[in-house]
Amino acid sequence: MSDTHKAIEAVWKIESTRLIAGIARVTRDIGIAEELAQDALVAALERWPDEGIPEKPAAWLMTAAKRRAIDALRRGRMLELKHGEIARELEFQQQRLGEAMDQALDQVIDDDVLRLIFTACHPVLAVEGRVALTLRLACGLTTAEIARSFLVPEKTLGQRIFRAKKTLSEAHVPFETPRGDELRKRLESVLSVVYLIFNEGYTATSGDEWMRASLCEDALRLGRMLAEILPEESEVHGLLALMELQASRTAARRGPTGEAVLLSEQDRSLWDHAQIERGMAALQRAQQLGGGAHSYALQAAIAACHARAYTAAETDWERIVLLYDALLQISPSPIVALNRAVAVGMAHGPAAGLHALDALAAEQALANYHLLPSVRGDLLMKLGRYAEAREELQRALAMTDNVREHELLSRKLKQAMFID
Repeated sequence: MSDTHKAIEAVWKIESTRLIAGIARVTRDIGIAEELAQDALVAALERWPDEGIPEKPAAWLMTAAKRRAIDALRRGRMLELKHGEIARELEFQQQRLGEAMDQALDQVIDDDVLRLIFTACHPVLAVEGRVALTLRLACGLTTAEIARSFLVPEKTLGQRIFRAKKTLSEAHVPFETPRGDELRKRLESVLSVVYLIFNEGYTATSGDEWMRASLCEDALRLGRMLAEILPEESEVHGLLALMELQASRTAARRGPTGEAVLLSEQDRSLWDHAQIERGMAALQRAQQLGGGAHSYALQAAIAACHARAYTAAETDWERIVLLYDALLQISPSPIVALNRAVAVGMAHGPAAGLHALDALAAEQALANYHLLPSVRGDLLMKLGRYAEAREELQRALAMTDNVREHELLSRKLKQAMFID
């Protein structure tokens, strides 16, 4: 891949969400908006290698999308008119569409991104479709990346996204942020989407980087916006607390050359203590609103245990195990159980952790999840069972698509090779 194409890909990852949201505000159709944005990307791939990357790539892409929208209008893709009205209406609609998209170039469209998410989370869609479509549109994730987040086959995710866009178009769902009871009905899936965006940024499922910090920033921005417009919703504050506390470690999670640095090895002086304070305040707010036992608040309380520990050795692992126990009661999942097994291993020793982990061996959802053999390899190393540890780490290596995670596992495997 050429440097220009890499730059185009980077611009697309940063700008695609805002581009699609800005176009959707004008076209009122998410499917058309995504198609026009993709057309603009194709134009960039054709022209930028020869002309160079423009000074304002987002504006260039929006302008390209505008031209394609007008072309689509001429072909009748966006209007169904009687024969005698075509000339007059077409001229009027071209002018209106062009003016609207010109305005979109100069406007701050953070609210458009929020509208995009609430529209994609419309109740007309199944929950799985809402989350998958919003991840696709709101942060430019590929179908494969979303599939890994859901631990489902890529083909299944592709079908969900296709059906979701078709359903929204056929139902003529308006591009808007709902109000009142309608807003709260959609809130659960919106929060799920925001957290999945954050998770993809916090630990990228694929690519060359350990983190995609811009996604974390987008998720935090959306979480803060939700907290402002829904100040009495405890789960909003719980999610915001969780994201703030986890994001506070960003500077310590990567080494000088971008390599992954695990929590136990991080320089905690690099943690953002102002962000920790914001996270603690949001957690306190969630608890004051009666949501301390809800899913996001419990996860935030776990993150708070790490934030309070000045060193890894001071971590209150006993409390973390109890918090995971509570989380499993209200939100049981193989991933939560896997994280609990890690905590058990830290609180009660590697043998206890391995016992808890082996209880998950039959979980089909974890069959291709690299962290299961990775964690098992760590525990086996601590128990001195190095040959078994190497096998598990080799399995984990074969499952990961992230370059930095692959490097991390390779280092662990090399250690296991030389110890035995």
